[in-house]
Amino acid sequence: MEALILTCSTGGGHNAAAYAVAEALTLRGHVAKVLDPYSLVGERLAKTVGGTYVRMVQISPRLFGIVYKIGDTYRRLPVKSPVYAINGRMAKHLARYFRENKTDVVLCSHVFAAEMLTYMRRHNMNIPKTVFIATDYTCVPFTEETNCDYYIVPSQDLNDEYIRRGIPEEKLVISGIPVRKAIRDKMSKDEARAALGFDCHSKYYIISGGSMGAGKLKTAIRVLEPTLEWEDRRLIVLCGNNEGLMETLEGRYGDNPRITLLPSTSDMPTYLHACDIFIGKPGGLSSTECAAARVPTIFISPIPGCETYNSKFFGGRGMALTVKNVGRGLIPAIRKLENESCVEKMRRQQEKYISGLGAEDIADLCERICGES
Repeated sequence: MEALILTCSTGGGHNAAAYAVAEALTLRGHVAKVLDPYSLVGERLAKTVGGTYVRMVQISPRLFGIVYKIGDTYRRLPVKSPVYAINGRMAKHLARYFRENKTDVVLCSHVFAAEMLTYMRRHNMNIPKTVFIATDYTCVPFTEETNCDYYIVPSQDLNDEYIRRGIPEEKLVISGIPVRKAIRDKMSKDEARAALGFDCHSKYYIISGGSMGAGKLKTAIRVLEPTLEWEDRRLIVLCGNNEGLMETLEGRYGDNPRITLLPSTSDMPTYLHACDIFIGKPGGLSSTECAAARVPTIFISPIPGCETYNSKFFGGRGMALTVKNVGRGLIPAIRKLENESCVEKMRRQQEKYISGLGAEDIADLCERICGES
């Protein structure tokens, strides 16, 4: 089987999901290619589309929230959104790709790619079977404009929302958001710490702003810094691709031996298994990774829009604690997760709702679609 997985770099989660599915298919002996469809026009366009989104979130999360609400408003209108029309222009480029490359099934980890394929289908262009992979715990705007053969929904609890938005129930496939195999592989805390050179006796907290380095990381570090020495805590701060944030934090905390500043890391599974608590914004992928790794989790400063729904989904099911005011609420949340019974209860809820097998489930579906085993 030869699978094409379309993604867009508007946040690292879409790419991470795409590569998790590619990994699962490759381990079964299939061919899986990950592609940003905008790169068929040119790498410059692909970087512009992704970069515009990232800069908006880094500079003004509230502005992104407004844009999200505008997208939500189009759901009430009887016409297609401008986003659909713009993505329709990519149809000829994808059509050329399909003519030149054998493709048995095409998967989309971003709604923009699903809109491109929908435009092609509505204009009678030949396309393979299509699978849309949701990467958030809500039906994001514009999903209802798409017409894929299957929709990967991350929880049974979201079925009604998708059906209400017009997605036929028979197209819904209940699965998890795909994560890499290393996330759910059993690695003890001691093994992970030994691999990273960490002290086995200290408490390690990860503070992350996702691939974009967004959220109230500076505030969180400022709140936690006074407690580090007398409680033997260590902070691992993941700044993502936010070079400005990294530079600012290095100026403030570069000499503090209890604070480690990192850009994006390809070794996130090991860091998750090594840490005591994860603190960060509730991206769809990062939330799923934490739960699949059974890591005690605190969510802060969600980007308005789909991350608000992610936070509600996880917080409402006891898979994470949500802190609305970092200054007043972060330390009490940490104190709560220092209670082992509270941690065990959270892990049981994570195990109940997040299997970590989403990528394997999607690989199963692809094999059924293509008649392979």
